[in-house]
Amino acid sequence: MTRAIRKAVLPVAGLGTRFLPATKAVPKEMLTILDRPIIQYVVDEARAAGIEHIVFVTGRNKQVIEDHFDIAYELEETLRRRNKEHALELLEKIRPSAGTTSFTRQQEPLGLGHAIWCARDIIGHEPFAILLPDMLMKAPKGCLSQMVEAYESHGGNIISVEEVPWDQTHKYGIVERDAPRADETFAITGMVEKPEPGTAPSNLYINGRYILQPEIFGLLENQSTGAGGEIQLTDAMLTLMGQQDFHGVEFRGETYDCGSRSGFLSANVAYALDDSELAAQLRPMLDKLLVKTS
Repeated sequence: MTRAIRKAVLPVAGLGTRFLPATKAVPKEMLTILDRPIIQYVVDEARAAGIEHIVFVTGRNKQVIEDHFDIAYELEETLRRRNKEHALELLEKIRPSAGTTSFTRQQEPLGLGHAIWCARDIIGHEPFAILLPDMLMKAPKGCLSQMVEAYESHGGNIISVEEVPWDQTHKYGIVERDAPRADETFAITGMVEKPEPGTAPSNLYINGRYILQPEIFGLLENQSTGAGGEIQLTDAMLTLMGQQDFHGVEFRGETYDCGSRSGFLSANVAYALDDSELAAQLRPMLDKLLVKTS
């Protein structure tokens, strides 16, 4: 019988160097897609999947993330005096209940595996989710919700994947797969981090969502540094694969890599076009810009 996925880890200690100078003083996770910071979309995805407690692994100059999910007394009191009830409701909706968020510090940039290991004492000995905050997942049913359904059926460890063109497989972590099941999940039989061109076992890349068993922490604690001189989560998962089952879920939706400028801009346009009022204003503007640049 599988244990429920109650907790999630969001590693938010990255420097966001691809967005300098914007991220010199503002964390990349707080850059906005329309009127909400990227991190809010990811937290909403986790909560929609039934996550009860979110652990943020932060670094220096990330205090504003904690402030975003806290009460803002002066702002909220001003809104009350001005009868801005709608704005108050928005703030209350995004604010987690007391005691359902934790913040722990990753003092050095030692890789994703090290960031996850920093959350070990808060997670404890139970399965947990990982959501990379750069990856914004857009679908009628959230990516993590799709994964939780697969976990409830198969247990073990769950990794979300999606297709990438074969000539780009060398840029990603790629899974080796068994035959698909009736529920569109499949057993993962191997993983390769950034395979050499022409050597990838599939064109399914790991897109930034995981459900892992707590035994991963013991492996990360003793994990040697890998690519880039960092402690790689993929290396620890490969070791765990020799002890536990791994299953893949092919995400049905759109993924925007908001750690890149093109992905960030694409996400803003996609979400704006979903808003009927904004779309009516944006489409003529886009058409005009495309004519100018064609």
